[in-house]
Amino acid sequence: MNEENQISYYAVIPATVRYNLDLKPAEKLLYGEITALANKQGYCYAQNRYFAKLYNVSQETVSRWISHLQKLGFIQVEIIKNEKKEIVARNIYITDLPYPQKNQYPYCQKNQEGIDEKIKYNNIKYNNIHYLFNLIINKSDEIPIDFYKLLNRLEFLFTPDMIEIMQEDKIEMVKYIIFILFDIYNSLFSYILPKVDRNNLVKFYLIAKSRSPDNLIPYCKRVIINQYIVKE
Repeated sequence: MNEENQISYYAVIPATVRYNLDLKPAEKLLYGEITALANKQGYCYAQNRYFAKLYNVSQETVSRWISHLQKLGFIQVEIIKNEKKEIVARNIYITDLPYPQKNQYPYCQKNQEGIDEKIKYNNIKYNNIHYLFNLIINKSDEIPIDFYKLLNRLEFLFTPDMIEIMQEDKIEMVKYIIFILFDIYNSLFSYILPKVDRNNLVKFYLIAKSRSPDNLIPYCKRVIINQYIVKE
Protein backbone atom coordinates (compact mmCIF):
# COMPACT_ATOMS: atom_id res chain seq x y z
CA MET A 1 0.00 0.00 0.00
CA ASN A 2 1.48 3.38 -0.94
CA GLU A 3 1.62 6.47 1.25
CA GLU A 4 -1.16 8.27 -0.60
CA ASN A 5 -3.61 5.46 0.25
CA GLN A 6 -2.50 5.23 3.87
CA ILE A 7 -3.50 8.79 4.77
CA SER A 8 -7.13 7.69 5.20
CA TYR A 9 -6.13 6.60 8.74
CA TYR A 10 -6.67 8.97 11.66
CA ALA A 11 -3.77 11.11 12.85
CA VAL A 12 -2.98 11.26 16.57
CA ILE A 13 -1.38 14.37 18.11
CA PRO A 14 -1.23 13.98 21.92
CA ALA A 15 -1.12 16.93 24.31
CA THR A 16 2.61 16.45 24.84
CA VAL A 17 3.08 17.36 21.18
CA ARG A 18 0.24 19.86 20.72
CA TYR A 19 1.35 22.10 23.59
CA ASN A 20 5.10 21.68 23.24
CA LEU A 21 6.56 25.18 22.87
CA ASP A 22 9.77 23.85 21.31
CA LEU A 23 7.94 22.42 18.30
CA LYS A 24 6.95 24.42 15.25
CA PRO A 25 3.33 24.12 14.07
CA ALA A 26 4.54 22.33 10.92
CA GLU A 27 6.49 19.82 13.03
CA LYS A 28 3.33 19.02 14.99
CA LEU A 29 1.44 18.42 11.74
CA LEU A 30 4.26 16.20 10.49
CA TYR A 31 4.09 14.19 13.72
CA GLY A 32 0.36 13.67 13.16
CA GLU A 33 0.97 12.57 9.57
CA ILE A 34 3.57 10.06 10.77
CA THR A 35 1.08 8.54 13.24
CA ALA A 36 -1.46 8.17 10.44
CA LEU A 37 1.03 6.46 8.14
CA ALA A 38 2.28 4.24 10.98
CA ASN A 39 -1.19 3.02 11.89
CA LYS A 40 -1.18 -0.11 9.75
CA GLN A 41 2.41 -1.41 9.97
CA GLY A 42 3.37 0.01 13.37
CA TYR A 43 5.92 2.31 11.71
CA CYS A 44 6.04 4.91 8.94
CA TYR A 45 8.26 4.21 5.92
CA ALA A 46 7.43 7.32 3.87
CA GLN A 47 10.46 9.20 2.57
CA ASN A 48 11.26 12.89 2.87
CA ARG A 49 10.22 13.57 -0.72
CA TYR A 50 6.68 12.42 0.10
CA PHE A 51 6.38 14.83 3.05
CA ALA A 52 8.08 17.61 1.07
CA LYS A 53 5.47 17.31 -1.68
CA LEU A 54 2.66 17.06 0.88
CA TYR A 55 3.64 20.27 2.71
CA ASN A 56 5.19 22.09 -0.27
CA VAL A 57 8.61 22.44 1.36
CA SER A 58 12.10 21.17 0.58
CA GLN A 59 13.32 17.71 1.56
CA GLU A 60 16.01 19.41 3.67
CA THR A 61 13.27 21.15 5.67
CA VAL A 62 11.51 17.84 6.27
CA SER A 63 14.82 16.32 7.38
CA ARG A 64 15.25 19.09 9.96
CA TRP A 65 11.70 18.57 11.25
CA ILE A 66 12.22 14.82 11.62
CA SER A 67 15.58 15.33 13.34
CA HIS A 68 13.99 17.78 15.77
CA LEU A 69 11.11 15.41 16.58
CA GLN A 70 13.62 12.65 17.24
CA LYS A 71 15.84 14.92 19.36
CA LEU A 72 12.85 15.74 21.57
CA GLY A 73 12.01 12.03 21.92
CA PHE A 74 8.71 11.97 20.02
CA ILE A 75 9.87 9.62 17.27
CA GLN A 76 12.68 7.12 16.68
CA VAL A 77 14.22 6.67 13.24
CA GLU A 78 15.53 3.26 12.19
CA ILE A 79 17.87 3.10 9.20
CA ILE A 80 17.99 -0.15 7.19
CA LYS A 81 21.06 -0.94 5.09
CA ASN A 82 22.03 -3.73 2.72
CA GLU A 83 25.25 -5.75 2.70
CA LYS A 84 27.08 -2.89 1.02
CA LYS A 85 26.04 -0.55 3.85
CA GLU A 86 23.81 1.35 1.43
CA ILE A 87 20.61 2.78 2.89
CA VAL A 88 17.63 0.93 1.43
CA ALA A 89 14.83 2.03 3.76
CA ARG A 90 13.94 4.17 6.74
CA ASN A 91 11.31 3.36 9.35
CA ILE A 92 9.93 5.95 11.77
CA TYR A 93 8.41 4.76 15.06
CA ILE A 94 6.17 6.80 17.33
CA THR A 95 7.61 6.93 20.86
CA ASP A 96 5.30 9.28 22.72
CA LEU A 97 1.72 8.00 22.87
CA PRO A 98 0.48 8.50 26.46
CA TYR A 99 -2.40 6.02 26.15
CA PRO A 100 -3.03 2.78 24.19
CA GLN A 101 -4.53 3.00 20.72
CA LYS A 102 -6.50 0.35 18.86
CA ASN A 103 -3.46 -0.12 16.62
CA GLN A 104 -0.73 0.43 19.18
CA TYR A 105 2.65 1.70 18.14
CA PRO A 106 5.86 0.36 19.62
CA TYR A 107 7.11 2.51 22.48
CA CYS A 108 10.77 3.30 23.08
CA GLN A 109 12.59 4.13 26.26
CA LYS A 110 13.08 7.87 26.00
CA ASN A 111 16.31 7.68 27.95
CA GLN A 112 17.71 4.58 26.30
CA GLU A 113 21.41 5.37 26.55
CA GLY A 114 23.29 5.63 23.28
CA ILE A 115 20.40 4.30 21.19
CA ASP A 116 21.46 6.16 18.05
CA GLU A 117 24.94 4.64 18.21
CA LYS A 118 23.60 1.15 18.91
CA ILE A 119 21.03 0.87 16.13
CA LYS A 120 21.63 -2.36 14.23
CA TYR A 121 21.07 -2.58 10.49
CA ASN A 122 18.89 -5.23 8.91
CA ASN A 123 20.71 -7.35 6.35
CA ILE A 124 18.64 -7.46 3.17
CA LYS A 125 19.73 -11.04 2.33
CA TYR A 126 17.88 -12.36 5.38
CA ASN A 127 14.54 -10.89 4.34
CA ASN A 128 13.45 -14.29 2.99
CA ILE A 129 11.76 -16.41 5.65
CA HIS A 130 12.74 -19.76 4.17
CA TYR A 131 16.33 -18.72 3.48
CA LEU A 132 16.82 -17.59 7.07
CA PHE A 133 15.17 -20.73 8.45
CA ASN A 134 17.42 -23.02 6.39
CA LEU A 135 20.51 -21.20 7.62
CA ILE A 136 19.44 -21.66 11.21
CA ILE A 137 18.44 -25.34 11.12
CA ASN A 138 21.75 -26.07 9.38
CA LYS A 139 23.66 -24.12 12.06
CA SER A 140 25.19 -21.66 9.62
CA ASP A 141 27.95 -19.47 11.05
CA GLU A 142 26.36 -16.53 9.22
CA ILE A 143 23.89 -16.27 12.09
CA PRO A 144 25.17 -14.58 15.28
CA ILE A 145 25.85 -16.90 18.22
CA ASP A 146 23.70 -14.70 20.47
CA PHE A 147 20.70 -15.35 18.26
CA TYR A 148 21.25 -19.10 18.43
CA LYS A 149 21.37 -18.78 22.24
CA LEU A 150 18.09 -16.90 22.17
CA LEU A 151 16.41 -19.59 20.06
CA ASN A 152 17.80 -22.30 22.30
CA ARG A 153 16.38 -20.59 25.40
CA LEU A 154 13.01 -20.30 23.70
CA GLU A 155 13.16 -23.90 22.45
CA PHE A 156 12.92 -22.84 18.81
CA LEU A 157 16.21 -24.41 17.78
CA PHE A 158 15.51 -27.50 15.67
CA THR A 159 17.59 -29.89 13.55
CA PRO A 160 16.69 -30.99 9.98
CA ASP A 161 15.72 -34.43 11.35
CA MET A 162 13.31 -32.87 13.83
CA ILE A 163 11.77 -30.71 11.10
CA GLU A 164 11.04 -33.79 8.97
CA ILE A 165 8.64 -35.22 11.55
CA MET A 166 6.92 -31.94 12.44
CA GLN A 167 3.50 -31.00 11.10
CA GLU A 168 3.43 -28.38 8.34
CA ASP A 169 1.49 -25.84 10.38
CA LYS A 170 4.03 -26.13 13.22
CA ILE A 171 6.92 -25.65 10.82
CA GLU A 172 5.24 -22.58 9.37
CA MET A 173 4.72 -21.14 12.85
CA VAL A 174 8.36 -21.72 13.81
CA LYS A 175 9.57 -20.12 10.56
CA TYR A 176 7.49 -16.99 11.11
CA ILE A 177 8.37 -16.63 14.79
CA ILE A 178 12.09 -17.04 14.09
CA PHE A 179 11.90 -14.51 11.25
CA ILE A 180 10.11 -11.97 13.48
CA LEU A 181 12.59 -12.51 16.30
CA PHE A 182 15.49 -11.99 13.89
CA ASP A 183 13.86 -8.81 12.62
CA ILE A 184 13.60 -7.53 16.20
CA TYR A 185 17.17 -8.69 16.91
CA ASN A 186 18.36 -6.43 14.08
CA SER A 187 16.29 -3.45 15.16
CA LEU A 188 16.44 -0.76 17.83
CA PHE A 189 14.08 -2.91 19.94
CA SER A 190 16.58 -5.77 20.37
CA TYR A 191 16.87 -4.98 24.09
CA ILE A 192 13.44 -6.55 24.73
CA LEU A 193 14.51 -10.04 23.60
CA PRO A 194 15.78 -11.25 26.99
CA LYS A 195 12.22 -10.73 28.28
CA VAL A 196 10.32 -12.72 25.66
CA ASP A 197 9.03 -16.20 26.44
CA ARG A 198 7.93 -19.08 24.24
CA ASN A 199 4.29 -19.29 25.35
CA ASN A 200 3.62 -15.64 24.59
CA LEU A 201 5.34 -15.85 21.21
CA VAL A 202 3.10 -18.75 20.18
CA LYS A 203 0.04 -16.92 21.49
CA PHE A 204 0.92 -13.71 19.66
CA TYR A 205 1.58 -15.61 16.43
CA LEU A 206 -1.83 -17.30 16.58
CA ILE A 207 -3.54 -13.98 17.33
CA ALA A 208 -1.81 -12.30 14.39
CA LYS A 209 -2.64 -15.20 12.06
CA SER A 210 -6.33 -15.03 12.94
CA ARG A 211 -6.73 -11.25 13.05
CA SER A 212 -4.37 -10.04 10.33
CA PRO A 213 -3.22 -12.90 8.09
CA ASP A 214 -2.29 -10.54 5.24
CA ASN A 215 -0.01 -8.54 7.54
CA LEU A 216 1.02 -11.31 9.91
CA ILE A 217 4.67 -10.33 10.29
CA PRO A 218 4.30 -6.58 11.07
CA TYR A 219 1.20 -7.25 13.20
CA CYS A 220 2.90 -9.95 15.27
CA LYS A 221 6.09 -7.90 15.60
CA ARG A 222 4.10 -4.92 16.85
CA VAL A 223 2.25 -7.05 19.42
CA ILE A 224 5.51 -8.53 20.74
CA ILE A 225 7.16 -5.12 21.05
CA ASN A 226 4.15 -3.58 22.76
CA GLN A 227 4.05 -6.47 25.24
CA TYR A 228 7.66 -6.26 26.37
CA ILE A 229 8.81 -2.70 25.81
CA VAL A 230 9.29 -0.48 28.82
CA LYS A 231 6.78 2.36 29.01
CA GLU A 232 8.06 5.33 30.95
